[in-house]
Amino acid sequence: MNRRDLILIGVTVVSILAIFLVPPIPQPEAYHHFADTRMLAGTPNGLNVWSNLPFVLVGLLGMRILSKRKHPPLFPVLPYGLFFAGLLLTGLGSGYYHWAPSNKTLIWDRLPMTIAFGSLCSAILAQLVNRKLGMYLLFPFILLGIGSVFYWYWSEIQGRGDLRPYAWVQFYPMLAIPLMVFMYPAAKSFRKAIISVIALYALAKVFEGADGGIFRLGQIVSGHTLKHLAAAVSILPITGYLRQHTFSLRGTSSETKVFRKIRT
Repeated sequence: MNRRDLILIGVTVVSILAIFLVPPIPQPEAYHHFADTRMLAGTPNGLNVWSNLPFVLVGLLGMRILSKRKHPPLFPVLPYGLFFAGLLLTGLGSGYYHWAPSNKTLIWDRLPMTIAFGSLCSAILAQLVNRKLGMYLLFPFILLGIGSVFYWYWSEIQGRGDLRPYAWVQFYPMLAIPLMVFMYPAAKSFRKAIISVIALYALAKVFEGADGGIFRLGQIVSGHTLKHLAAAVSILPITGYLRQHTFSLRGTSSETKVFRKIRT
């Protein structure tokens, strides 16, 4: 175990401790109130609903790219395949939630997102840190995310809503992935792809926070609709990387020589 490993473990432990040092966080009712509630093609909250379609398309694109591989190895097909499946389901679940926003529908938005978060974190851990560890943690990551959503929903029913576990599941990858990309050896093409993903996802979160402000500029489109579009587009660098690089049955990529030179 080297210094980089210790830093990653330390950040993980501190983030877990930090999230539970704050009191339980209930789901604010205002969360379900979006700026743009206009009908579109007979659909309530139309643009917020239909702007989830790109998630479905990107998920299908990613799975199609992976399906073209002959004798596909477990890595990257399994973690990235689950990531793209999570995105596809996120598009469907988020569309359903925005049709009639409430805690009861929000659960179907959040469940597939945890599949995407967990599988992407596992994929990058496997590629940059340790192949076996990343693959071993794939399903525990996903199950942890799913459990955090069910725990949140159960806590809301009990009248003492607690978003803390789900908040950690959502935001820990946003902390761990940049750390892994910058601390561990990575080929330029992969690092460039992940940095692009991080930048575009950060932009999506800015749009989300400015939902009403953007809508009031001309009542053309809301920040939340732009958030969906930016988040979906943020995945394209990953699909581009997977299209360009092949992976052998041993789990090594076409960039193996680059990684070996860096590590030695």
